[in-house]
Amino acid sequence: MTEDDAQAAAALRQWRERAPDAVLLDGFHALKHALRFGADVRPALAGDKAAALALAAGLAPDLSEGLDRLLVEVPARELRELVPRIHATGVAALAARRDRRANLDALSRRPRQAPVVVLDNPRNLGNVGAVVRLAAGFGATGVVTTGDVDPWHPNAVRSGAGLHYATAVERLDLGELPDGPLYALDPEGEDIRSLTLPDDALIAFGSERHGISAELRGRADRLVSLPMRPQVSSYNLATSVAMALFHWGGPRE
Repeated sequence: MTEDDAQAAAALRQWRERAPDAVLLDGFHALKHALRFGADVRPALAGDKAAALALAAGLAPDLSEGLDRLLVEVPARELRELVPRIHATGVAALAARRDRRANLDALSRRPRQAPVVVLDNPRNLGNVGAVVRLAAGFGATGVVTTGDVDPWHPNAVRSGAGLHYATAVERLDLGELPDGPLYALDPEGEDIRSLTLPDDALIAFGSERHGISAELRGRADRLVSLPMRPQVSSYNLATSVAMALFHWGGPRE
């Protein structure tokens, strides 16, 4: 057995013996972002290591050296057995989930410098990941979900391109929400353009089908609406979050 074969066998064994809460980083971009924001990644596999390093050279030269040490090439058939739907980049990795205590500390720290996005009982994992990606891009403090959907599900992490490590992402009950003024998006609310969203706000969004729950609506300090043409029923959840965060981060008087 060559040294490369031994390394591949050890990485595959480590993958199969993974901890139950290990996070799947599916694709080069998820691995790239996770590494940039401090994820503890091991192992990291590639069906074609040279191709993955070529991607790094073009898209993430800051990580090239580290990826050269971290990535282990394994046969493509082995990778297909480990990952249900292999990303087009042929890269997959496992990482420790971001520490819950650190997330809760970040969410509860006052004064906050940026809002917390609250997703009230979301149903679509792709939308959850897209919202995490937006929150990371805008520098939001974090994303909190209520209900039974795990925001760290592999489909959400895939959609979020690994940016769960760039912001605080947790599932909480409504009674556990961090302190701060709660602005809930609702068609009957005040036009968001007439308001200034404070930095320490909680900005809450319901599901596209059902909107915010009666419990969250009752807890809200203000109901807020997004501008929308008559007879258009709703925006995509991620679009709504993007509009609200853009309004928060826009020019201030």
